[in-house]
Amino acid sequence: MEKEIIAKATAWLSPVFDEETRKQVQYLIDNDVNELIDSFYSNLEFGTGGLRGIMGAGTNRMNKYTVGMATQGLANYLKILYLSEKEIRVAIAYDSRLNSDYFARIAADVLSGNGMRVFLFDSLRPTPELSFAIRFFRCHSGIVITASHNPKEYNGYKVYGNDGGQLVAPHDKNVITEVEKIKDLSEVKFDAIPDLITIIGEEVDAAYTQKVKQLSLSPEVVSRMHDMKILYTPIHGSGIQLVPRCLKAFGFINVNILESQKKPDGNFPTVKSPNPEEPDAMRLALLKAMEIQADIVLASDPDADRVGVAVKNHRGEFVLLNGNQTASVLIYYLIEKWKQNGKLTGNEFIVKTIVTSELIANIAIQNGVEYFDVLTGFKYIAEIIKKFEGKKTFIGGGEESYGYLVGDFVRDKDAVISCCMIAETAAWAVAQGKSFFDILLDMYCTYGFYLEKLHSLTIKGKSGAEKIAEIMQNFRNSPPVSIAGSKVIAIKDYALQKEFDLLKKQEKPIELPRSNVLQFFLEDGSKITARPSGTEPKIKFYFGVKGTLSNKNEFDRMNTEMEKRIRHIIEDMKLE
Repeated sequence: MEKEIIAKATAWLSPVFDEETRKQVQYLIDNDVNELIDSFYSNLEFGTGGLRGIMGAGTNRMNKYTVGMATQGLANYLKILYLSEKEIRVAIAYDSRLNSDYFARIAADVLSGNGMRVFLFDSLRPTPELSFAIRFFRCHSGIVITASHNPKEYNGYKVYGNDGGQLVAPHDKNVITEVEKIKDLSEVKFDAIPDLITIIGEEVDAAYTQKVKQLSLSPEVVSRMHDMKILYTPIHGSGIQLVPRCLKAFGFINVNILESQKKPDGNFPTVKSPNPEEPDAMRLALLKAMEIQADIVLASDPDADRVGVAVKNHRGEFVLLNGNQTASVLIYYLIEKWKQNGKLTGNEFIVKTIVTSELIANIAIQNGVEYFDVLTGFKYIAEIIKKFEGKKTFIGGGEESYGYLVGDFVRDKDAVISCCMIAETAAWAVAQGKSFFDILLDMYCTYGFYLEKLHSLTIKGKSGAEKIAEIMQNFRNSPPVSIAGSKVIAIKDYALQKEFDLLKKQEKPIELPRSNVLQFFLEDGSKITARPSGTEPKIKFYFGVKGTLSNKNEFDRMNTEMEKRIRHIIEDMKLE
C-alpha cells in the first residue's frame, strides 16, 4: 500500500505540476509519511454537493489540479446538456477562506479555456449572491468556492444549476460521472481565454440589495424602530460585504459590527470553528452585546448562507436561539404579516426539511398555508420553489441547521436576507412593546411548545460504517413498539419510500427521493429521526418533543420537562 502511494506521489514530481506543488510533495516523501498517505491514498471525491477537503498537494486534497479536473468535468457535462446553446455562461463566487480567490480563478480559467463565458466576482461575496447572479446573468451554471463552516484547513467547491439552486438529480450524478471520466491532467484546459472572463461586482450588489429591500413587510415599523441596536458579526467571512449594506437599505441605522471579527480572514483567528451553531463562535459577540446592551445579535458563517441569533430572554439574559426556534419565529412573522397585509390568497406555501421543527408545519396548517417537507439539504427546498414557479407563491422556508430563505429570487439559504428579515421581526416585536423572545413564547402558547435536540454518535475505525449500518438495520427489522413510555404510531422509511400508519395499519408511498433515513412518530407528539452521515463515521438522531404552554410564566417549567423527556428518549433508545 505504502509503495503504491509513493509511486502515485512520485508522479506529482513531473514537470506537469508547478514548482511549488513538486516541492510540497518532495517534502512529504522525505519527511512525513503519514501526511503523504493521507494526501494520496485516494482521490478527493466529487460528490453530489461538489468537492470539500483539506488544502494541500495530493490527489486527496483541494488544490489547483483537483479543482481543475472538477471544473473540466463540469464543463464537459455543460457541453452535453446545452449542446444547442451558442454560448454557455457560468458565474463564480468565493468566500474568505484561504486560497478561495485562487481556486475561483482556476475554475474561471478552465471554463473560459473551454470556450465558456465566465462572470467572476471581483472580490469575496456571500454564497447567496452567487445564486442571485446566476439568474441575473441568465447563466447555465454557477460555482462557489467555500467550505462553509469547516475548520480553516478546508476548502470546497459547490456547483449550481441554471435556476440558482445547488444541483439535484439527475444533474448532480451526471456531473460526477463526467468528472470521474477524466484520468489525466492533459485533458484539463488550464489556459484561459481572458476575453471570455467578465469581472462583476457593484452592478450585482446594487441589484441584489434592491431586491432584498423589497422583501420588507413592515417598512413603517422599521421606520419607527430604525435605531434599534443591532450587533452583527461576519465571523471573518463574506457577510461583511452585504449584510450591513442591506440592513441599512432596510432602514436600520444603529448597526454595530463586532470589530474583532469584522475583517475577512481565512485563518478565523478569534474562533475554534467559524460556525454560528457553536457557542464558542458567538462568545465575543455576546460579550459585546452585553456591553452595548444590543437588542439583537446576528452572526453569519464564512460564506454568509447561515445565520445565528442571540436575544434577551424573559429574564433579560442573552441566549442563543437554535435553528428551529429562529426558523419558527421567522415563518410565524412572515405568515402573520402576509395575513395582516391581505396577501394570503390560498395559493402560498412554505417549505421545511423533514428534520426541522413540526411547529412550523402547525403554524402553516392553522393559518391555511400549504407546507412541504423535503429531505435534508437546502437544494431540495430550491427544487420545490422551482417546481411551483409561476403556479404558487413561495413565502419562506428553513432548516434546523441555521439556514433560511425569504422570497424566491435567491435559490439557496441566505444569511443576508435572513439578517434583514429577522431584524425586522425584532423591530415588529418592539413596536408592540414585546421582545423577540416574547414572540417565541406567544407562538408556544398558541401553537404548542416544541423543543428539539440533535444527538450524534461518532463511531470511528474500520468497523464504524458497518456498526452504523447495523444500527439502522436493527431499527428497520425490529422497530420499537413504544419509546420512553409513548406508543409509536407511525414510521417513515425514506429508504423504502414508505410511510406506515400503525394505528390504521395502512401504508402509503413517500413522494421524496430515496434516502437512508428513518422517522418514528409517537402518540405524545414526539418525532425521532435517525440519519447516518454521508461523509463522516457518524449517525445523527434528531429529537422533537411537544407539550402545552398555558401561559408564558410556565416556560421554564415546561422547558425543563421537555428536556427531561428528550433525555428519557435517548436513554430508552440506548443511544448514550
